[in-house]
Amino acid sequence: MRFKLFSVLLPLILVVGACNGDDGDDGDGVTDDDQAQACGESYAVGVTGPFTGDAASIGQEQLNFARLAVDIFNEENGTDFQVVEGDTQLDPAQASTVAQQFVSDDNILAVVGPAGSPEVEATGPIFERADMAFMGMSATLPTLTDGTYPTFFRVVPHDDIQGPTDAEYMVQELGAEEVFIIDDQTSYSTGLADVATASLEDQAVTVMRDSVSQDETDYSALVSRIADSTDVVFLPWQIAANGQLFAQQMEEQGKEAVIFGSDGLFAPQDFSAEGAFVSSFAPDITGVPAAQDVIDAYNETFEAPFETTFGPPTYVATQVALEAMNAACVEGDATRAAVLERVGDVTIEDSILGGPIAFDENGDVEGARFYIFEIAGGEYTLVE
Repeated sequence: MRFKLFSVLLPLILVVGACNGDDGDDGDGVTDDDQAQACGESYAVGVTGPFTGDAASIGQEQLNFARLAVDIFNEENGTDFQVVEGDTQLDPAQASTVAQQFVSDDNILAVVGPAGSPEVEATGPIFERADMAFMGMSATLPTLTDGTYPTFFRVVPHDDIQGPTDAEYMVQELGAEEVFIIDDQTSYSTGLADVATASLEDQAVTVMRDSVSQDETDYSALVSRIADSTDVVFLPWQIAANGQLFAQQMEEQGKEAVIFGSDGLFAPQDFSAEGAFVSSFAPDITGVPAAQDVIDAYNETFEAPFETTFGPPTYVATQVALEAMNAACVEGDATRAAVLERVGDVTIEDSILGGPIAFDENGDVEGARFYIFEIAGGEYTLVE
């Protein structure tokens, strides 16, 4: 796929509504009147992400896809579920504040997000105490589904898949013999760096490791440590703009190693380093037949086409939340605990991500994989 670069900035809306429907029978003895009575009050899905700040280009796209999912679901099911938005700026402390606000709002039955793994770690205990199901659309740290956060589900694969996928591409396609891995000191980054290191070393690749804070913007000293013999610099970072600065400073020092970014650098608006590679937890959905109607609806609803792979998984995560909420609502048990109980049973046979969505016993999506994109001429092209 080729992505064109642009900015998506839309006003944030805080709205809450109610389930409703026309009189009728769904075939199971539950009429739409029963559904309306079961819903009673107003119900919503909470959507949290980095809607402002350094990762806003990603967060705004995630928010747009969540809004679209709710609109389409309501139209197809005769419901009136709404969205309550919570901006985290990709900050765990702010994510915790948003989580507390969501828990305090009785109208919110389930949550989509947060976007980053450190934010999930910060909010997991809060949502667990509230029996609140929350759906990850871009958090990939493997330990998030080890039972520590029992109300967490995700629709994307985890880094125990990403690390080996990236490592294999570096070796098999880029011929890497020496790789320099630099983490950004977050749990997501260090965890992925560890997995990639192990996979590379298993393939007899020489690996160097270093670390830098997300707040750092002068990488000159770190860049100077990149040896001429280094084939690939792997950046498992969360802030794409930082990756762009790093690439610029590599060019200034004449470093010729190939940059390989993890899914956190997949942001064409912020990261466009020529010749770099980026992995992604979602495919190019423009080639997915099941996604075409959603793509058309997105283009009709918003000012510019989407540009990253972060939005489509958010659409699917929102679908999952709404399916579970609606099932609980129709059955007359519109509670958070009832929604949580139903999330694991939700199945989407033909999702916009190109395959079925179903969860294993840990809350991970079954059969998920990572994809590799190459940046050339300012465009992202799927290569594997």
